[in-house]
Amino acid sequence: MYGSVSIRTMDITTADVECIVNAANSSLLGGGGVDGAIHRAAGPDLLRECRALHGCKTGEAKITGGYCLQARYVIHTVGPVYTGAPRDAELLRSCYWNSLELARAHGIRSIAFPAISTGVYGYPLRPATEIACQTVADWLSAHPDSPMAVLFACFDDRTSDVYREVWGKLGGNYVSERRSDPV
Repeated sequence: MYGSVSIRTMDITTADVECIVNAANSSLLGGGGVDGAIHRAAGPDLLRECRALHGCKTGEAKITGGYCLQARYVIHTVGPVYTGAPRDAELLRSCYWNSLELARAHGIRSIAFPAISTGVYGYPLRPATEIACQTVADWLSAHPDSPMAVLFACFDDRTSDVYREVWGKLGGNYVSERRSDPV
């Protein structure tokens, strides 16, 4: 694999990447958690652009500018609300895969993901992390010529520890850093 993976405890809005992924709601008009933080940090122009997108379905992804963020782009994806049904895993996998495909289509070479659906959408952390890591590993394997640098931007050390453990069990190499940015 040509791409790389980093795992870091940090505020995703400060990630030094070309694109950050927003764990958005279907309206794309902002909300709580990561979604609200990204909208606040990006400024009002992000909301204006999101209005023109007319929402997003669960598992799909749409791209906007990053505005006041360090990242040039924001990819908005809507994770599933956890029900325990097998479809939840399919939809969560689609969030990661479709975000990476959209990034690739726009020539983006570095992307930061939050732990999609693990907040108010209630997806248990470990199964969500297994899906996230496996999907990124599968995508990087399917695109061995891609220089994509993937950052898992984890909100807290507990989340980072789970990502490190799961990624390590997949046999993947990664760069790991503890918190350096205020969360």
